[in-house]
Amino acid sequence: MAKRTIERLQEVVIKFAGDSGDGMQLTGGQFTNTAALVGNDLGTFPDFPAEIRAPQGTLAGVSGFQINFGSKEIFTPGDQCDVLVAMNAAALKVNLNTLRKGGTIIVNTSGFDAKNLKLAGYASNPLDDGSLEGYNLIRIDITKLTREATADITDLGLKEKDRCKNMFVLGFLFWMFDRPMDYTLQALQNKFAKNPSVLEANVRALKAGYNYGDTTETFTTRYRVEKAPMAPGEYRNIMGNQALALGLVAAAQKSGLKLFLGSYPITPASDILHELARYKNFGVITFQAEDEIAGICSAIGAAFGGNIGVTTTSGPGMALKTEAIGLAVMLELPLVICNIQRGGPSTGLPTKTEQADLLQALYGRNGECPLPVLAACSPADCFDTVYEAVRIALNHMTPVIFLSDGYLANGSEPWRFPTADQLPEIKVVFAEPRTNGTPFLPYQRDERLVRPWARPGTKGLEHRIGGLEKEDITGNISYEPENHEHMVKVREAKVERIADFIPLQTTEGPEQGEALIVGWGGTYGAIKAAVQDLNEQGYRIAQTHLRYLKPFPKNLGEILHRYPKVIVPEINNGQLIKVLRDKYLVPAVGINKIQGIPFTKAELVQRIKELVN
Repeated sequence: MAKRTIERLQEVVIKFAGDSGDGMQLTGGQFTNTAALVGNDLGTFPDFPAEIRAPQGTLAGVSGFQINFGSKEIFTPGDQCDVLVAMNAAALKVNLNTLRKGGTIIVNTSGFDAKNLKLAGYASNPLDDGSLEGYNLIRIDITKLTREATADITDLGLKEKDRCKNMFVLGFLFWMFDRPMDYTLQALQNKFAKNPSVLEANVRALKAGYNYGDTTETFTTRYRVEKAPMAPGEYRNIMGNQALALGLVAAAQKSGLKLFLGSYPITPASDILHELARYKNFGVITFQAEDEIAGICSAIGAAFGGNIGVTTTSGPGMALKTEAIGLAVMLELPLVICNIQRGGPSTGLPTKTEQADLLQALYGRNGECPLPVLAACSPADCFDTVYEAVRIALNHMTPVIFLSDGYLANGSEPWRFPTADQLPEIKVVFAEPRTNGTPFLPYQRDERLVRPWARPGTKGLEHRIGGLEKEDITGNISYEPENHEHMVKVREAKVERIADFIPLQTTEGPEQGEALIVGWGGTYGAIKAAVQDLNEQGYRIAQTHLRYLKPFPKNLGEILHRYPKVIVPEINNGQLIKVLRDKYLVPAVGINKIQGIPFTKAELVQRIKELVN
């Protein structure tokens, strides 16, 4: 046997790519879970094809999963890959430009036959024509070896056995990066416990891949990535939509209220419905409505009944929910509207990320219709931010829009479990029954301008409800011009007064420097990595990232005017920057990207340098 060496690496980026039926998301997910469980920090970026089932072997059908894992703090899924797994010719063609020069390509040679080469648009085989010189090319006939490993499982056909080839790849990479197979073996046991033949085939393929690396003498180097330094606690790997669902459940438990989700399936928000449906034991009620309008209207009904009403959707669904959101604003009921943004307009790019719904969230309703808007900055932060959205909705009697996006929803990172005592209090107060005959005044407000929450059926609290303008204090229908103007201004003032009950904005980096980078939503990781890099190069750049987009924190204006240059990177054509210029009169400069993919650290570093120098 050739002598084996172990090379230690601080950080590795792997991309799994293949046909949409090759199981690349499952493979990437299992590698991610193992990385998290052995203590690495990580960031992931699943890249789904837009077509539900594009023709096999075509460029449109390529599915990818990128993971960046390391023994240091990880902020992004990585700019360029160190390892590219290409299960067929199309996967190589689509993703080769993401691989660094000198990187490793692991190919399934069965995916480079004449048919696959033609579908991918190759005139010659890239494995043989010299076009991959400069890369470390590892050729493995994964399909053939998987079939050999599962040959004597007679009750499975060739098609079923071929589905296990992703496990062969996973096993080989577990060997290559010195990872244990135990966690995946347990996951397979749980998934296929009722189908022993499928379980056996997947286990054999996984072990065959591991043993292939272990027994093939051409592979003389393995790689080891040590644990990352993390604060003590219990961690799990979590995706954004999973964190969002758990945040809603936690808020319901903390407030003592039932949680009701009225939703209509839409990419990339559907997983929230799937996740919450698993928590019936916590009193969670999920309703898959016949359309977007029914989804939000049912949630408004739940809020009227004294529960936490939630609806989830993406940009096209937000457009359909607009009138009902206005109704919730008029009724001043607590409601959480989750918009998991995707590329638009219209159907747009259903499986690609974008943060272009901010202006829709702030202004996209008829009439003067203000409501708070919050945005999460990472997959794990979806838990904290949606929890805060529920708290604001309940404490201030208002609908709240929570913004995430496809990148956060499907991406993942390690998440440290909070304990119940670490979560902020959510205090709920309902109007008391009236037995002395005095009339209930549903729009009589406290010092926060918040009206009382009356549970239907409570004695003495009968009042009118509906979408017509309310008379101040009584809630009766009113067409008086002065009353309408007064109510419009009161509703706006109530939302702006929430700024008294949220944290002040903070910055990372020098308190005074050459520039301030202002971000919101899923751009946080890329901005953080870029700012760190620039400061290490001698620049003096600060970063501030906004969770509260309506109202802004009270000290945001002071922070913006502290720096000579304000730069706003956004995955849109410039939306937050319009609001900042309008409200604070700062000559902010934008960095914009609208390609359905997130910023890389390198492109932000380059653009910030150009703007600062």
